[in-house]
This record gives sequence, structure tokens and C-alpha cells, in this order.
Amino acid sequence: MKNAVIAVTENGYKIAFKIREKLPDTEIFIYCKYAVSGEKSYEKIGELTGRLWNKYDAIVFISACGIAVRAIAPFVRSKLTDPAVIAADDSGHFIVSLLSGHIGGANELAEKIGGIIGAVPVITTATDNSGRFSPDMFAKANDLVIENMEAAKLVAAASLRGEVIGLYSDYPCQNIPERLIGKSGNCGICISLDISKKPFDTTLRLIPKNIVVGAGCRKNADFCDLEKYILRTLSDAGLSVMGLKILATIDIKKDEPAMKEFAEKYGLELRIFTASELSAVSGEFDESEFVKNTVGVGNVCERSTAACGADIIVHKTKGDGVTCAVGVLPFSVDFQRKE
Repeated sequence: MKNAVIAVTENGYKIAFKIREKLPDTEIFIYCKYAVSGEKSYEKIGELTGRLWNKYDAIVFISACGIAVRAIAPFVRSKLTDPAVIAADDSGHFIVSLLSGHIGGANELAEKIGGIIGAVPVITTATDNSGRFSPDMFAKANDLVIENMEAAKLVAAASLRGEVIGLYSDYPCQNIPERLIGKSGNCGICISLDISKKPFDTTLRLIPKNIVVGAGCRKNADFCDLEKYILRTLSDAGLSVMGLKILATIDIKKDEPAMKEFAEKYGLELRIFTASELSAVSGEFDESEFVKNTVGVGNVCERSTAACGADIIVHKTKGDGVTCAVGVLPFSVDFQRKE
């Protein structure tokens, strides 16, 4: 996680320094009155918070909780997008998880920092304190995306009431809790890439991030054309775009603006292969002599998908100056897995 630590006092800076020693990807911001040479300083904590909000995974205030709450209030939007927010008193006695405890990782980070500075972590989320199943913690630990937060709230509430939760999964599951059962019940979770599945009256669909798209495109392809074609290919296959993990292509296309923009927009790893690496991939592929003479290998999209270790489920399709294939990586879930 990329962390920002905001200190409002001299002693707060000492605590921030301890945190940075153990968590290297951390930047410190100290109130200008106590500015330290070589460190970043600020004058207004609210303005600073606004600048940091979308740039860091976590914001740690070494201050009273009230200061932190007032500073973040204008920027809080959604538990799916807000950074983790934590507050520790400047004596280092307590560290409180304030925002994005599960999906944002604030609870785990509070415990980690508590161990670093010798503070008591204060965790107030109900599922943690009751020992009940937490859909968002489970999803984050297993690289699953929550499709509908309202359904997640309903499942979490049912879990807190001690109700049995249904479970459907297209993937192997380990360490299934006793209160999660098979394909029955009014309320349950469904682990699948298939956007049509709804096995329960209230279904929380959790999307595995295991889709690989191998793609090729004409030179200077239009981004909108590439995006529309890939998304249409996924939709035609009944697959959720939320499952996208990797965009793969040949090195001659690595600097194509449309490829880079698509990977950035959807938060994907852009994996690049040379022609020789793609040629070495075994399997049956839809080869083109024209493509081979142009880039050195007869099929880019299928071979780059397979080169990532994915099983191809949508073979080469082409249109709008784009070719693509879709594959899925091996995937399993473990209900005891931690992030």
C-alpha cells in the first residue's frame, strides 16, 4: 500500500518516522509550524487531505479522531473507492480504523501500525468483532470484486443475525465456514464470471479477477474502437468486465496509445511478449501468414493469452481494426485466506 502519514505535532512526527521506517512506501506530511528539513510540510490540513485523497491507498492521521474526521468529510464517497483512513493519538496509545476498514484495508493496516508503534488497534466493524463472515474482507483477500454493494450489505447483515448463507462457486473452495452451505437459502454468494447467474433470491455475485485478454490492433488504433470491441467480446461471452486482470500483446504494440489507455483505465497489468516468446507457445492457433510476415508470429491475440498461462475460452475474433482472444487463469478461493 502507498501510505501518506499526516502529523500535526512534533511528537506526531516522531511516530510518523517510526511508521515510515517499517513501511517504506510511506510519505510524511508535517504541519508547517514543526517543519523538518527534507520533509514535506503543509499549512491547511483539509486542503492537504484533498490533494492526497485519490493518490494514496491509505491516509494515516497522527492526531485526534475529530481532526481526521473533519479533514476527510468533504471527500468521502464510497467504500469501493475511498482510501483507508486511520487515526493515532500523538502519544501512540491507540490507533483507530476510521474508514474503508475492509475493502480499503484500514483494519489490517491499523493492526500492522499498532505493532510498529506499540499502540492498541481499535477496530469497530461488526463482523470483525462478532467473528462472523465478512463478504468484503473475504472478497479482498481472494481477489474477488463485489458486483453490488447493496447485496453485500444484506449478506453481511444476515451473517450478523446468525443466518445460514448460501454458497455457489464455479471454482474450488477451501475452508468453507459452517454457516455457508450449498445451493439453497434465500440469501447467498455466487462466485462466478457469468453475469447471468443468480442462484439465490438475494445473490451477492463475487467476480474473480482472472480474465486475460490477448489483443492486437492496427497502428494508431482508436481507443474507443478498441475498448468497444473488447467489451463487446466479453459481453457476448457472458463475462463480467470486472473480472479483467491482464491485457497481453506483442512487444511491437507495447507503445500503442489505445493499448496503454485501456490497461490504465481498467487497472490491468499490460503484459508484453516478443515474437519469439509467442512462437514458442504450444497449442492450436488461428494463424495468419499476413500477420506473421508483419510482426513475426502468425497469431498475437491467442498466443499472448496462452502465454499468460490462461485457458482460452474465446478464440480469435476481429473487427474495428482489433483482434482479441479471451482466457481465464486458474483460480481458487480460501475462506481463511488473509490479504
